Amino acid sequence: MGNKVNNHFPIVFLFIAGLLFSSCRNGQDTRDHSMDADVIVYGGTAAAITAAVQVVRMGKTVLIVSPDKHLGGLTASGLGFSDTGNKEVIGGLSQEFYHRVYLHYQDPEAWKWQKKQEYGNVGQGTSAIDEDYRTMWIFEPHVAEKVFENFVHEHDIPVIRNEWLDRESGVEMEEDRILSITTLSGQNYKGKIFIDATYEGDLMAAAGVRYHVGRESNDVYHEQWNGIQKEVFHHGHHFGNMNISPYIIPGDPSSGILPRISTEDPGENGKGDNRIQAYCYRTCLTKNEANRIPFERPDGYDSTQYELLIRVYQAGWRETFHKFDPIPNLKTDVNNHGPFSFDNIGMSYDYPEASYERRREIIKEHEDYQQGLLYFIANDPRIPAEVQEEMKKWGLSRDEFKDNGNWPHQIYVREARRMIGDFVMTENEILGKSPVVDPIGMGSYTMDSHNTQRYITPDGYVQNEGDIGVHPGKPYQIALGTIIPEEGTCTNLLVPVAVSSSHIAFGSIRMEPVFMILGQSAGTIAAIALEKNQNIHDLDYSGIKPELLEYGQILEFTGN
Repeated sequence: MGNKVNNHFPIVFLFIAGLLFSSCRNGQDTRDHSMDADVIVYGGTAAAITAAVQVVRMGKTVLIVSPDKHLGGLTASGLGFSDTGNKEVIGGLSQEFYHRVYLHYQDPEAWKWQKKQEYGNVGQGTSAIDEDYRTMWIFEPHVAEKVFENFVHEHDIPVIRNEWLDRESGVEMEEDRILSITTLSGQNYKGKIFIDATYEGDLMAAAGVRYHVGRESNDVYHEQWNGIQKEVFHHGHHFGNMNISPYIIPGDPSSGILPRISTEDPGENGKGDNRIQAYCYRTCLTKNEANRIPFERPDGYDSTQYELLIRVYQAGWRETFHKFDPIPNLKTDVNNHGPFSFDNIGMSYDYPEASYERRREIIKEHEDYQQGLLYFIANDPRIPAEVQEEMKKWGLSRDEFKDNGNWPHQIYVREARRMIGDFVMTENEILGKSPVVDPIGMGSYTMDSHNTQRYITPDGYVQNEGDIGVHPGKPYQIALGTIIPEEGTCTNLLVPVAVSSSHIAFGSIRMEPVFMILGQSAGTIAAIALEKNQNIHDLDYSGIKPELLEYGQILEFTGN
Protein backbone atom coordinates (compact mmCIF):
# COMPACT_ATOMS: atom_id res chain seq x y z
CA MET A 1 0.00 0.00 0.00
CA GLY A 2 2.83 2.39 0.76
CA ASN A 3 5.80 3.75 -1.09
CA LYS A 4 9.12 2.69 0.43
CA VAL A 5 12.48 3.94 -0.76
CA ASN A 6 15.72 2.87 0.90
CA ASN A 7 18.28 5.53 0.01
CA HIS A 8 19.79 7.29 3.03
CA PHE A 9 21.42 10.68 3.21
CA PRO A 10 23.19 12.16 6.24
CA ILE A 11 21.91 15.37 7.77
CA VAL A 12 24.30 18.29 7.88
CA PHE A 13 23.30 20.47 10.80
CA LEU A 14 23.31 24.22 10.87
CA PHE A 15 24.87 26.15 13.73
CA ILE A 16 22.11 27.89 15.66
CA ALA A 17 22.95 31.49 16.39
CA GLY A 18 20.19 31.91 18.98
CA LEU A 19 16.73 33.34 19.23
CA LEU A 20 16.58 37.09 18.76
CA PHE A 21 12.89 37.74 18.88
CA SER A 22 11.37 37.42 22.34
CA SER A 23 8.87 40.25 21.83
CA CYS A 24 7.16 38.43 18.94
CA ARG A 25 5.44 36.12 21.40
CA ASN A 26 2.47 38.40 21.82
CA GLY A 27 2.18 39.23 18.15
CA GLN A 28 4.56 42.21 18.17
CA ASP A 29 7.53 41.04 16.15
CA THR A 30 11.12 42.10 16.62
CA ARG A 31 12.73 40.80 13.45
CA ASP A 32 16.21 40.49 12.16
CA HIS A 33 17.04 39.56 8.58
CA SER A 34 17.44 35.94 9.68
CA MET A 35 16.04 34.00 12.62
CA ASP A 36 17.18 30.58 13.76
CA ALA A 37 15.80 27.69 15.78
CA ASP A 38 16.31 23.95 15.99
CA VAL A 39 12.85 23.42 14.48
CA ILE A 40 10.85 25.75 12.25
CA VAL A 41 7.11 25.05 12.24
CA TYR A 42 5.29 26.62 9.31
CA GLY A 43 1.56 27.09 9.92
CA GLY A 44 -0.87 28.25 12.57
CA THR A 45 -3.10 25.17 12.82
CA ALA A 46 -3.76 23.09 15.92
CA ALA A 47 -1.09 20.67 14.68
CA ALA A 48 1.42 23.52 14.48
CA ILE A 49 0.84 24.31 18.15
CA THR A 50 1.13 20.73 19.40
CA ALA A 51 4.25 20.17 17.29
CA ALA A 52 5.92 23.27 18.72
CA VAL A 53 4.91 22.51 22.31
CA GLN A 54 6.32 19.01 22.03
CA VAL A 55 9.64 20.26 20.66
CA VAL A 56 10.00 22.59 23.65
CA ARG A 57 9.00 19.91 26.13
CA MET A 58 11.79 17.77 24.73
CA GLY A 59 14.35 20.50 25.26
CA LYS A 60 14.79 21.92 21.75
CA THR A 61 14.18 25.38 20.37
CA VAL A 62 11.30 26.10 18.04
CA LEU A 63 9.82 28.94 16.08
CA ILE A 64 6.29 29.08 14.66
CA VAL A 65 6.10 30.95 11.36
CA SER A 66 2.39 31.44 10.84
CA PRO A 67 0.59 32.88 7.83
CA ASP A 68 -2.38 33.28 10.17
CA LYS A 69 -2.91 35.97 12.76
CA HIS A 70 -5.09 33.69 14.86
CA LEU A 71 -3.79 30.34 16.06
CA GLY A 72 -5.62 27.02 16.08
CA GLY A 73 -6.95 26.60 12.56
CA LEU A 74 -10.47 25.19 12.34
CA THR A 75 -10.49 24.16 15.99
CA ALA A 76 -10.45 27.85 16.92
CA SER A 77 -12.48 29.01 13.93
CA GLY A 78 -15.92 27.55 14.43
CA LEU A 79 -15.44 23.79 14.50
CA GLY A 80 -16.39 23.53 18.15
CA PHE A 81 -18.66 20.49 17.80
CA SER A 82 -15.61 18.22 17.64
CA ASP A 83 -15.37 15.27 15.27
CA THR A 84 -14.26 13.14 18.18
CA GLY A 85 -14.53 9.58 16.98
CA ASN A 86 -13.47 7.17 19.70
CA LYS A 87 -12.12 9.32 22.54
CA GLU A 88 -10.19 6.35 23.94
CA VAL A 89 -7.50 6.80 21.28
CA ILE A 90 -7.10 10.56 21.74
CA GLY A 91 -4.06 11.02 23.97
CA GLY A 92 -1.12 13.31 24.61
CA LEU A 93 -1.41 17.00 23.82
CA SER A 94 -4.63 16.44 21.92
CA GLN A 95 -6.31 15.14 25.04
CA GLU A 96 -4.62 17.87 27.07
CA PHE A 97 -6.24 20.48 24.82
CA TYR A 98 -9.71 19.07 25.56
CA HIS A 99 -8.82 18.82 29.25
CA ARG A 100 -7.92 22.50 29.28
CA VAL A 101 -11.24 23.29 27.62
CA TYR A 102 -12.89 21.25 30.38
CA LEU A 103 -11.10 23.29 33.04
CA HIS A 104 -12.21 26.54 31.41
CA TYR A 105 -15.86 25.55 31.62
CA GLN A 106 -15.53 24.48 35.25
CA ASP A 107 -15.38 28.19 36.06
CA PRO A 108 -18.91 29.55 36.58
CA GLU A 109 -17.82 32.81 34.94
CA ALA A 110 -17.31 30.91 31.67
CA TRP A 111 -21.10 30.51 31.42
CA LYS A 112 -21.99 34.08 30.47
CA TRP A 113 -25.11 33.50 28.40
CA GLN A 114 -26.54 30.36 29.96
CA LYS A 115 -26.17 28.29 33.09
CA LYS A 116 -24.02 25.18 32.90
CA GLN A 117 -26.89 22.98 34.04
CA GLU A 118 -29.01 24.33 31.19
CA TYR A 119 -26.49 23.33 28.53
CA GLY A 120 -27.60 20.19 26.71
CA ASN A 121 -24.23 18.43 27.10
CA VAL A 122 -24.55 16.73 23.70
CA GLY A 123 -21.45 15.77 21.72
CA GLN A 124 -20.69 13.50 18.78
CA GLY A 125 -21.09 10.03 20.21
CA THR A 126 -20.12 11.17 23.69
CA SER A 127 -21.14 13.67 26.33
CA ALA A 128 -19.86 17.15 25.63
CA ILE A 129 -18.55 17.36 29.19
CA ASP A 130 -16.87 14.07 30.06
CA GLU A 131 -16.36 13.91 33.81
CA ASP A 132 -14.59 10.53 33.66
CA TYR A 133 -11.91 11.77 31.24
CA ARG A 134 -12.08 15.35 32.58
CA THR A 135 -12.35 16.53 29.00
CA MET A 136 -14.79 18.74 27.15
CA TRP A 137 -15.27 18.08 23.47
CA ILE A 138 -17.64 20.94 22.58
CA PHE A 139 -16.59 24.57 22.96
CA GLU A 140 -16.77 28.15 21.73
CA PRO A 141 -14.20 29.37 19.16
CA HIS A 142 -12.64 32.00 21.41
CA VAL A 143 -12.12 29.42 24.15
CA ALA A 144 -10.16 27.16 21.81
CA GLU A 145 -8.01 30.08 20.66
CA LYS A 146 -7.33 31.04 24.27
CA VAL A 147 -6.13 27.49 25.04
CA PHE A 148 -3.74 27.56 22.08
CA GLU A 149 -2.43 31.00 23.03
CA ASN A 150 -1.86 29.75 26.58
CA PHE A 151 0.11 26.78 25.23
CA VAL A 152 2.34 29.18 23.32
CA HIS A 153 2.75 31.60 26.24
CA GLU A 154 3.48 28.93 28.86
CA HIS A 155 6.17 27.32 26.72
CA ASP A 156 7.64 30.68 25.69
CA ILE A 157 7.26 29.80 22.00
CA PRO A 158 8.03 32.63 19.58
CA VAL A 159 5.30 33.09 16.97
CA ILE A 160 5.80 35.23 13.88
CA ARG A 161 2.34 35.93 12.49
CA ASN A 162 1.12 36.99 9.08
CA GLU A 163 4.23 35.55 7.47
CA TRP A 164 3.59 33.91 4.11
CA LEU A 165 6.07 31.52 2.53
CA ASP A 166 7.54 32.69 -0.75
CA ARG A 167 6.35 29.63 -2.63
CA GLU A 168 8.31 30.45 -5.79
CA SER A 169 11.81 30.94 -4.43
CA GLY A 170 11.58 30.94 -0.64
CA VAL A 171 12.86 27.45 0.11
CA GLU A 172 16.64 27.19 0.16
CA MET A 173 17.79 23.60 -0.19
CA GLU A 174 21.12 21.82 -0.20
CA GLU A 175 20.66 18.58 -2.09
CA ASP A 176 17.73 16.91 -0.30
CA ARG A 177 17.41 19.02 2.82
CA ILE A 178 15.94 22.42 3.62
CA LEU A 179 18.41 25.01 4.89
CA SER A 180 15.99 27.89 5.35
CA ILE A 181 12.70 29.38 4.27
CA THR A 182 12.01 32.97 3.28
CA THR A 183 8.64 34.68 3.46
CA LEU A 184 7.14 37.33 1.21
CA SER A 185 8.27 39.98 3.70
CA GLY A 186 11.88 39.00 3.00
CA GLN A 187 12.35 37.45 6.44
CA ASN A 188 14.54 34.33 6.49
CA TYR A 189 14.16 31.44 8.94
CA LYS A 190 16.90 28.87 9.40
CA GLY A 191 16.41 25.52 11.09
CA LYS A 192 17.69 21.99 11.30
CA ILE A 193 14.26 20.42 10.89
CA PHE A 194 11.11 21.88 9.36
CA ILE A 195 7.49 20.96 10.00
CA ASP A 196 4.80 21.87 7.46
CA ALA A 197 1.63 22.13 9.55
CA THR A 198 -0.51 23.95 6.97
CA TYR A 199 -3.76 22.60 5.57
CA GLU A 200 -2.45 23.32 2.07
CA GLY A 201 0.98 21.67 2.30
CA ASP A 202 2.65 24.76 0.85
CA LEU A 203 6.11 24.19 2.31
CA MET A 204 6.03 20.53 1.34
CA ALA A 205 5.21 21.42 -2.26
CA ALA A 206 7.78 24.20 -2.46
CA ALA A 207 10.43 21.78 -1.21
CA GLY A 208 9.79 19.47 -4.16
CA VAL A 209 8.04 16.69 -2.27
CA ARG A 210 5.59 14.64 -4.33
CA TYR A 211 1.89 15.04 -3.59
CA HIS A 212 -1.57 14.41 -5.00
CA VAL A 213 -4.59 16.66 -5.46
CA GLY A 214 -8.04 15.19 -6.06
CA ARG A 215 -9.33 11.65 -5.99
CA GLU A 216 -7.26 8.68 -7.05
CA SER A 217 -8.79 5.97 -9.16
CA ASN A 218 -9.83 2.99 -7.08
CA ASP A 219 -7.32 0.79 -8.87
CA VAL A 220 -4.34 2.87 -7.68
CA TYR A 221 -4.51 1.50 -4.13
CA HIS A 222 -7.09 -1.27 -4.63
CA GLU A 223 -9.84 0.69 -2.90
CA GLN A 224 -13.62 0.77 -3.13
CA TRP A 225 -14.60 4.21 -1.83
CA ASN A 226 -12.11 6.44 -3.64
CA GLY A 227 -12.73 7.93 -7.06
CA ILE A 228 -16.05 9.05 -8.53
CA GLN A 229 -19.10 7.73 -6.65
CA LYS A 230 -22.23 8.61 -8.67
CA GLU A 231 -25.54 7.49 -7.14
CA VAL A 232 -23.80 6.42 -3.92
CA PHE A 233 -25.58 8.21 -1.08
CA HIS A 234 -24.28 7.67 2.45
CA HIS A 235 -25.72 10.78 4.06
CA GLY A 236 -28.63 13.08 3.39
CA HIS A 237 -26.66 15.58 1.35
CA HIS A 238 -28.17 14.73 -2.03
CA PHE A 239 -31.31 15.30 -4.10
CA GLY A 240 -32.43 11.69 -3.88
CA ASN A 241 -35.66 11.20 -5.80
CA MET A 242 -36.73 14.87 -5.73
CA ASN A 243 -36.35 14.97 -9.55
CA ILE A 244 -35.45 18.65 -9.55
CA SER A 245 -34.82 20.26 -12.90
CA PRO A 246 -31.48 22.06 -13.30
CA TYR A 247 -32.87 24.44 -15.93
CA ILE A 248 -33.97 28.04 -15.44
CA ILE A 249 -37.35 27.08 -16.87
CA PRO A 250 -37.96 23.63 -15.39
CA GLY A 251 -37.70 20.95 -18.06
CA ASP A 252 -36.45 23.34 -20.76
CA PRO A 253 -32.71 22.90 -21.50
CA SER A 254 -32.79 25.82 -23.91
CA SER A 255 -33.59 28.20 -21.04
CA GLY A 256 -30.13 27.77 -19.51
CA ILE A 257 -28.71 26.20 -16.35
CA LEU A 258 -29.32 27.39 -12.82
CA PRO A 259 -26.25 28.70 -10.96
CA ARG A 260 -23.90 26.29 -9.16
CA ILE A 261 -24.64 23.28 -11.34
CA SER A 262 -21.89 21.83 -13.51
CA THR A 263 -22.54 20.97 -17.13
CA GLU A 264 -19.43 18.78 -17.29
CA ASP A 265 -19.51 15.00 -17.59
CA PRO A 266 -19.27 13.74 -13.99
CA GLY A 267 -17.05 10.85 -15.08
CA GLU A 268 -17.06 7.11 -14.63
CA ASN A 269 -17.53 5.54 -11.21
CA GLY A 270 -14.31 4.52 -9.54
CA LYS A 271 -12.12 6.68 -11.78
CA GLY A 272 -9.91 9.42 -10.42
CA ASP A 273 -10.33 13.14 -11.03
CA ASN A 274 -8.96 16.47 -9.85
CA ARG A 275 -12.08 17.43 -7.91
CA ILE A 276 -11.85 18.02 -4.18
CA GLN A 277 -14.56 17.96 -1.56
CA ALA A 278 -16.43 21.17 -0.89
CA TYR A 279 -15.31 23.86 1.52
CA CYS A 280 -17.45 25.98 3.83
CA TYR A 281 -17.24 28.05 7.00
CA ARG A 282 -18.27 26.61 10.36
CA THR A 283 -20.28 29.60 11.52
CA CYS A 284 -20.92 30.40 15.16
CA LEU A 285 -24.54 31.55 15.38
CA THR A 286 -26.86 32.43 18.23
CA LYS A 287 -30.50 33.26 18.94
CA ASN A 288 -29.54 35.10 22.12
CA GLU A 289 -30.77 38.66 21.48
CA ALA A 290 -28.14 40.15 23.79
CA ASN A 291 -25.37 38.59 21.70
CA ARG A 292 -26.94 38.37 18.23
CA ILE A 293 -26.04 40.33 15.10
CA PRO A 294 -28.72 39.94 12.38
CA PHE A 295 -27.61 38.64 9.00
CA GLU A 296 -26.72 41.50 6.72
CA ARG A 297 -27.11 41.68 2.97
CA PRO A 298 -23.58 41.18 1.60
CA ASP A 299 -22.15 43.36 -1.12
CA GLY A 300 -22.93 41.95 -4.53
CA TYR A 301 -25.79 39.84 -3.20
CA ASP A 302 -27.56 37.92 -5.96
CA SER A 303 -30.66 35.95 -4.98
CA THR A 304 -30.55 33.95 -8.22
CA GLN A 305 -27.53 32.07 -6.85
CA TYR A 306 -29.91 30.26 -4.48
CA GLU A 307 -32.74 29.45 -6.86
CA LEU A 308 -32.01 25.76 -6.50
CA LEU A 309 -32.79 25.92 -2.78
CA ILE A 310 -36.28 27.23 -3.53
CA ARG A 311 -36.93 24.11 -5.59
CA VAL A 312 -35.61 21.93 -2.77
CA TYR A 313 -38.09 23.55 -0.40
CA GLN A 314 -40.85 23.14 -2.97
CA ALA A 315 -40.05 19.41 -2.98
CA GLY A 316 -40.89 19.33 0.74
CA TRP A 317 -37.41 19.34 2.31
CA ARG A 318 -37.34 20.99 5.76
CA GLU A 319 -34.00 20.11 7.38
CA THR A 320 -32.36 23.54 7.34
CA PHE A 321 -31.53 23.54 11.04
CA HIS A 322 -30.51 19.90 11.52
CA LYS A 323 -26.78 20.75 11.78
CA PHE A 324 -27.09 23.81 13.97
CA ASP A 325 -25.19 21.90 16.65
CA PRO A 326 -25.27 23.44 20.14
CA ILE A 327 -22.11 24.66 21.80
CA PRO A 328 -21.95 26.48 25.17
CA ASN A 329 -23.53 29.85 25.83
CA LEU A 330 -26.48 29.52 23.48
CA LYS A 331 -24.35 29.28 20.36
CA THR A 332 -23.98 26.79 17.54
CA ASP A 333 -21.37 25.27 15.31
CA VAL A 334 -23.22 25.24 11.98
CA ASN A 335 -22.18 22.67 9.38
CA ASN A 336 -23.41 21.80 5.91
CA HIS A 337 -26.59 19.74 5.71
CA GLY A 338 -28.78 18.70 2.81
CA PRO A 339 -28.67 18.87 -1.00
CA PHE A 340 -28.14 22.65 -1.16
CA SER A 341 -26.51 24.09 1.91
CA PHE A 342 -23.38 25.81 3.18
CA ASP A 343 -20.93 23.61 1.25
CA ASN A 344 -19.96 25.57 -1.87
CA ILE A 345 -19.77 22.56 -4.17
CA GLY A 346 -17.38 22.74 -7.09
CA MET A 347 -15.94 26.15 -6.24
CA SER A 348 -12.65 25.15 -4.61
CA TYR A 349 -11.03 22.85 -7.18
CA ASP A 350 -8.08 25.13 -7.89
CA TYR A 351 -7.55 26.27 -4.28
CA PRO A 352 -4.76 23.80 -3.35
CA GLU A 353 -2.42 24.90 -6.14
CA ALA A 354 -3.65 28.48 -6.49
CA SER A 355 -1.57 31.59 -5.90
CA TYR A 356 -2.22 33.53 -2.71
CA GLU A 357 -4.12 36.09 -4.77
CA ARG A 358 -6.33 33.45 -6.35
CA ARG A 359 -6.92 31.80 -2.98
CA ARG A 360 -8.13 35.13 -1.60
CA GLU A 361 -10.58 35.32 -4.48
CA ILE A 362 -11.84 31.80 -3.73
CA ILE A 363 -12.16 32.59 -0.03
CA LYS A 364 -14.07 35.79 -0.79
CA GLU A 365 -16.42 33.90 -3.13
CA HIS A 366 -17.10 31.37 -0.36
CA GLU A 367 -17.76 34.15 2.14
CA ASP A 368 -20.14 35.90 -0.23
CA TYR A 369 -21.94 32.65 -1.03
CA GLN A 370 -22.44 31.59 2.58
CA GLN A 371 -23.29 35.03 3.95
CA GLY A 372 -25.68 35.49 1.05
CA LEU A 373 -27.32 32.15 1.74
CA LEU A 374 -27.98 33.05 5.37
CA TYR A 375 -29.46 36.39 4.30
CA PHE A 376 -31.48 34.70 1.55
CA ILE A 377 -33.14 32.22 3.90
CA ALA A 378 -33.91 34.96 6.42
CA ASN A 379 -35.33 37.45 3.90
CA ASP A 380 -36.40 36.07 0.53
CA PRO A 381 -40.23 36.01 0.33
CA ARG A 382 -40.23 32.61 -1.38
CA ILE A 383 -38.75 30.81 1.64
CA PRO A 384 -41.33 28.69 3.52
CA ALA A 385 -42.75 30.80 6.32
CA GLU A 386 -41.81 28.42 9.14
CA VAL A 387 -38.22 28.20 7.92
CA GLN A 388 -37.85 31.95 7.50
CA GLU A 389 -39.43 32.69 10.85
CA GLU A 390 -36.87 30.43 12.53
CA MET A 391 -33.91 31.78 10.56
CA LYS A 392 -34.80 35.36 11.48
CA LYS A 393 -34.18 34.41 15.11
CA TRP A 394 -30.55 33.58 14.35
CA GLY A 395 -27.54 35.80 13.80
CA LEU A 396 -23.78 35.96 14.14
CA SER A 397 -22.38 35.79 17.68
CA ARG A 398 -21.27 39.26 18.69
CA ASP A 399 -18.52 38.00 21.00
CA GLU A 400 -16.81 35.74 18.45
CA PHE A 401 -14.33 36.72 15.71
CA LYS A 402 -14.65 40.33 16.78
CA ASP A 403 -11.82 41.56 14.55
CA ASN A 404 -13.28 39.84 11.46
CA GLY A 405 -16.84 41.07 11.34
CA ASN A 406 -17.88 38.14 13.57
CA TRP A 407 -17.10 35.80 10.68
CA PRO A 408 -14.73 32.80 11.16
CA HIS A 409 -11.08 33.50 10.47
CA GLN A 410 -10.41 30.21 8.70
CA ILE A 411 -12.25 28.61 5.80
CA TYR A 412 -12.75 24.86 6.21
CA VAL A 413 -10.09 23.43 3.91
CA ARG A 414 -11.36 19.88 4.11
CA GLU A 415 -8.73 18.67 1.69
CA ALA A 416 -5.98 20.22 -0.38
CA ARG A 417 -2.64 18.66 -1.29
CA ARG A 418 -1.84 15.25 0.17
CA MET A 419 1.77 14.17 0.34
CA ILE A 420 2.94 10.97 -1.35
CA GLY A 421 5.25 9.97 1.45
CA ASP A 422 7.24 7.11 2.81
CA PHE A 423 3.95 5.25 3.37
CA VAL A 424 0.51 5.96 1.91
CA MET A 425 -2.47 5.30 4.18
CA THR A 426 -5.46 3.94 2.26
CA GLU A 427 -8.92 2.68 3.10
CA ASN A 428 -7.38 -0.77 3.48
CA GLU A 429 -5.43 0.34 6.56
CA ILE A 430 -8.40 2.35 7.88
CA LEU A 431 -10.73 -0.65 7.58
CA GLY A 432 -8.22 -3.09 9.05
CA LYS A 433 -7.67 -5.03 5.82
CA SER A 434 -3.94 -4.24 5.73
CA PRO A 435 -1.60 -3.92 8.73
CA VAL A 436 0.12 -0.74 9.85
CA VAL A 437 3.67 -0.83 11.14
CA ASP A 438 5.44 1.80 13.23
CA PRO A 439 2.33 3.64 14.47
CA ILE A 440 2.64 7.23 15.72
CA GLY A 441 -0.99 7.78 16.65
CA MET A 442 -4.50 6.56 16.02
CA GLY A 443 -7.68 7.64 14.28
CA SER A 444 -11.22 6.35 14.43
CA TYR A 445 -13.62 8.70 12.64
CA THR A 446 -15.73 7.70 9.66
CA MET A 447 -14.05 8.00 6.25
CA ASP A 448 -16.01 11.14 5.47
CA SER A 449 -15.89 12.95 2.16
CA HIS A 450 -18.26 15.81 1.43
CA ASN A 451 -19.69 16.27 -2.04
CA THR A 452 -17.27 17.08 -4.84
CA GLN A 453 -19.61 18.00 -7.70
CA ARG A 454 -23.19 18.90 -8.59
CA TYR A 455 -24.10 17.66 -12.05
CA ILE A 456 -26.99 16.87 -14.41
CA THR A 457 -28.05 13.25 -14.62
CA PRO A 458 -28.86 11.51 -17.93
CA ASP A 459 -32.54 11.86 -16.95
CA GLY A 460 -32.17 15.62 -16.84
CA TYR A 461 -32.21 16.17 -13.06
CA VAL A 462 -29.73 17.77 -10.70
CA GLN A 463 -27.70 15.54 -8.39
CA ASN A 464 -24.72 15.75 -6.02
CA GLU A 465 -21.78 13.35 -6.02
CA GLY A 466 -18.93 12.48 -3.70
CA ASP A 467 -20.54 12.43 -0.25
CA ILE A 468 -19.20 9.21 1.28
CA GLY A 469 -19.26 7.94 4.86
CA VAL A 470 -17.76 4.56 5.73
CA HIS A 471 -17.07 3.73 9.37
CA PRO A 472 -13.86 1.85 10.22
CA GLY A 473 -15.55 -0.36 12.80
CA LYS A 474 -12.74 0.16 15.29
CA PRO A 475 -9.85 2.60 15.74
CA TYR A 476 -6.86 2.21 13.44
CA GLN A 477 -3.16 2.99 13.66
CA ILE A 478 -1.49 5.72 11.60
CA ALA A 479 1.95 4.86 10.25
CA LEU A 480 5.12 6.86 10.81
CA GLY A 481 5.66 7.00 7.05
CA THR A 482 2.51 9.09 6.56
CA ILE A 483 4.20 12.25 7.86
CA ILE A 484 7.64 11.65 6.30
CA PRO A 485 8.45 12.38 2.65
CA GLU A 486 9.85 9.68 0.43
CA GLU A 487 13.53 9.22 1.10
CA GLY A 488 15.65 11.14 -1.32
CA THR A 489 13.17 14.00 -1.70
CA CYS A 490 13.53 15.90 1.59
CA THR A 491 15.34 14.52 4.62
CA ASN A 492 14.47 17.12 7.26
CA LEU A 493 10.77 17.79 6.72
CA LEU A 494 7.75 16.43 8.59
CA VAL A 495 4.15 16.88 7.37
CA PRO A 496 1.47 16.15 10.02
CA VAL A 497 -1.54 17.76 8.25
CA ALA A 498 -1.23 17.27 4.48
CA VAL A 499 -0.41 13.66 5.31
CA SER A 500 0.40 10.84 2.92
CA SER A 501 -2.94 9.19 2.29
CA SER A 502 -5.49 8.49 -0.38
CA HIS A 503 -8.47 10.80 -0.75
CA ILE A 504 -10.87 8.54 1.09
CA ALA A 505 -8.43 7.61 3.86
CA PHE A 506 -7.77 11.29 4.42
CA GLY A 507 -11.51 11.65 4.95
CA SER A 508 -11.01 9.99 8.33
CA ILE A 509 -7.51 11.17 9.23
CA ARG A 510 -8.36 14.84 8.58
CA MET A 511 -10.15 15.37 11.90
CA GLU A 512 -8.75 18.07 14.17
CA PRO A 513 -8.04 15.81 17.20
CA VAL A 514 -5.96 13.59 14.89
CA PHE A 515 -4.07 16.56 13.46
CA MET A 516 -3.10 17.50 17.02
CA ILE A 517 -1.93 13.93 17.64
CA LEU A 518 0.15 13.89 14.47
CA GLY A 519 1.54 17.34 15.22
CA GLN A 520 2.81 16.13 18.57
CA SER A 521 4.32 13.04 16.96
CA ALA A 522 6.07 15.22 14.39
CA GLY A 523 7.52 17.33 17.20
CA THR A 524 8.67 14.19 18.99
CA ILE A 525 10.41 12.81 15.91
CA ALA A 526 12.07 16.15 15.22
CA ALA A 527 13.46 16.33 18.76
CA ILE A 528 14.73 12.75 18.63
CA ALA A 529 16.46 13.35 15.30
CA LEU A 530 18.14 16.43 16.74
CA GLU A 531 19.19 14.60 19.90
CA LYS A 532 20.65 11.66 17.97
CA ASN A 533 22.05 13.85 15.18
CA GLN A 534 20.35 11.61 12.62
CA ASN A 535 18.35 11.91 9.45
CA ILE A 536 14.64 11.46 10.22
CA HIS A 537 14.53 8.53 7.80
CA ASP A 538 17.39 6.82 9.68
CA LEU A 539 15.68 6.86 13.06
CA ASP A 540 14.86 3.45 14.45
CA TYR A 541 11.22 3.15 15.45
CA SER A 542 12.30 1.32 18.58
CA GLY A 543 13.68 4.64 19.77
CA ILE A 544 10.61 6.63 18.75
CA LYS A 545 7.86 4.52 20.29
CA PRO A 546 8.98 4.88 23.95
CA GLU A 547 9.11 8.66 23.62
CA LEU A 548 5.63 8.79 22.08
CA LEU A 549 4.26 6.70 24.93
CA GLU A 550 6.17 8.73 27.53
CA TYR A 551 4.33 11.85 26.39
CA GLY A 552 0.89 10.23 26.42
CA GLN A 553 0.34 9.15 22.84
CA ILE A 554 -1.94 6.15 22.35
CA LEU A 555 -0.63 3.68 19.79
CA GLU A 556 -2.85 0.67 20.32
CA PHE A 557 -6.58 0.23 20.90
CA THR A 558 -7.36 -2.18 23.71
CA GLY A 559 -11.13 -1.67 23.86
CA ASN A 560 -13.94 -3.52 22.15
